[in-house]
Amino acid sequence: MMATTHVFTGLAVVAPVAYVAPDFAVALAVGAILGGLAPDFDLIRTHRRTLHFPVAGLVVAVPAVVLAAVSPLILTLALAAFVVTAWLHAASDSIGGGPEMDPWNDRTERAVYDHVRGRWIRPRRWIRYDGAPEDAVLGVALAIPALVVFDGWLTAVIAGGVTVSLVYALLRRRLVAWTPDWLE
Repeated sequence: MMATTHVFTGLAVVAPVAYVAPDFAVALAVGAILGGLAPDFDLIRTHRRTLHFPVAGLVVAVPAVVLAAVSPLILTLALAAFVVTAWLHAASDSIGGGPEMDPWNDRTERAVYDHVRGRWIRPRRWIRYDGAPEDAVLGVALAIPALVVFDGWLTAVIAGGVTVSLVYALLRRRLVAWTPDWLE
């Protein structure tokens, strides 16, 4: 899935909490945005292995949520939003395709690495590849709760993310031809 879809997933998860506790809305949104993006920083290493923890991430996410519930501070809520969204990002990568640049030509059976079992989880391909039309639809649908709940500069960030998602989805299949060889 697109990084923006992962971000919108996290924002949709924290939106009800932000609605009930608007004083924490910015902290929740920033935590969710950063958590949705963070796992993909492993693009420079082994993508979907180095910073993706689809099983082990839950072991960190649950205590972070408990801590935020027991001690609701800006820092604990932002941390919980970050950790939960990063875990959701890693876990949801298994419902898409593999990490290859052109999954419509060169399909792999590696979606995301499970550090607990020491093996790759196979892709389900419910979303065929990042930027597929169904990815764009899911991303926009997940952005709606965030657009309703958050305001100010966050609305601009979310709307910008929707725009980036739609443009990326329109150009996704062409991007492979435009990608330098050293990035593949």
